[in-house]
Amino acid sequence: MQPLIDSSIRDKVVLVSGAGGSIGSEICRQVIAQKPKCLLLYEQSEFALYSIEQELQQVINTQALSVSCIPLLGSVLDQQRIKEILQRFSVQTIYHAAAYKHVPLVEHNILEGIRNNALGTQVIAEAAKSFGVERFVLISTDKAVRPTNVMGATKRLAELILQDLASQPSKTIFSMVRFGNVLGSSGSVVPLFRKQIEAGGPVTVTHPDITRYFMTIPEAASLVIQAGSMAKGGDVFVLDMGESVKIIDLARRMIRLMGYEVLDEKHPEGEIEIAFSGLRPGEKLYEELLIGDDVIGTDHPKIMRALEEKLSSEELSSILAKLNQAIAQLDCEQARQLLEQAVSGFQPSSGIVDWLAREVRPEAKNLIVTN
Repeated sequence: MQPLIDSSIRDKVVLVSGAGGSIGSEICRQVIAQKPKCLLLYEQSEFALYSIEQELQQVINTQALSVSCIPLLGSVLDQQRIKEILQRFSVQTIYHAAAYKHVPLVEHNILEGIRNNALGTQVIAEAAKSFGVERFVLISTDKAVRPTNVMGATKRLAELILQDLASQPSKTIFSMVRFGNVLGSSGSVVPLFRKQIEAGGPVTVTHPDITRYFMTIPEAASLVIQAGSMAKGGDVFVLDMGESVKIIDLARRMIRLMGYEVLDEKHPEGEIEIAFSGLRPGEKLYEELLIGDDVIGTDHPKIMRALEEKLSSEELSSILAKLNQAIAQLDCEQARQLLEQAVSGFQPSSGIVDWLAREVRPEAKNLIVTN
């Protein structure tokens, strides 16, 4: 596997978008260890970019690595900025981790979720194709499979965009890697539960039956790099996440590991109570990793290749044009309908619809849920 990784990173110019995020920053750490020629950190958050750049520079200095690490502020939606960077630095490998990932927030900011997650992917991927980038790897999610939320639907649309680009003549090898939740990431239940336990509880679990797949951030990033190196073009890789975990069991274990007892009917002497808050808008009881049943193994035991359907170029182009128009008109309803049309199995939660009907004046709803 090392020769494959070397072919993507060693002595190459590598760009990581969303470089300051949980997954993006770990990919940067692991890329540095593989000794690229240059690592470009692309990030729209100034503080996140500053933090990861300082950390990596310390590693470079301590280990006397001959790696250039360049922090670049910018959005994946800034087409001109992206093109200038790819051309100026002759980028060879891109790990595209930039995305809005928090399900309830994206559910309440539909148009921005579509712009950043799907159309932003289109911008950077088309630029990669134009400038002959060798490899482009999209960090995707299990929430893209039969999504019930806008975040998952936008990530599946991003996958569809890459599948379409991969079907066209190109020097760029496009691939995408799906996996579930990572322990300790921003928005993860683990730091939230820790904070709630330290505050004396209650620990809030949305539903007694909710389950999730979990993987550590370093393992996920390592498998992303390895999967991207195996890609032939248009590959949808799925990581073996092991068995799904009941969130209530995770909460109980964390309470005990932190030296407390769960407070419930069986243990009235306990200190920390578990409270059920109800499923949030767009939230599933369980996540899946495959849309269809077709999956084949690879040379790596924890990486599988899914054989997923895709849209025709004409259909995808039409949907993307209409989505841009809906965004320009601040039309959330039309944008959601277009997502349903594009993404197989997308069944939006009624939670956001109920919230809008209850809380927002009809004439103001577009502005409130998009910005």
